[in-house]
Amino acid sequence: MFMLKAVKLAGEAAEEKKAADIKILDISSRSSFTDYFILATGLNKIHTRAVADFVEETLAGQGVLPFSKGGYQEGEWILLDYLDFVVHIFTPEARDYYQLERLWHQD
Repeated sequence: MFMLKAVKLAGEAAEEKKAADIKILDISSRSSFTDYFILATGLNKIHTRAVADFVEETLAGQGVLPFSKGGYQEGEWILLDYLDFVVHIFTPEARDYYQLERLWHQD
């Protein structure tokens, strides 16, 4: 699957599960490890897991599998690493604390 199509599909899957404040950041010019971040916020830990599950299932249905997955048990900040893009799903508190948009200079 073409990378940009997979990135868009990941964002749409998060939106379908009612994630908030979904942003796609093109960090390709500043990063050597990935090209895109997809950021999304869940209401709480249970919701972040549901969003992560749905994103993962949706992409797997298109043959796109994560290279790695982290933070799922804790649920505060779940990371799905697809190498060319990384999906970050935060609780509101974790998103506010880590402020990845500010860190990567994309408000």
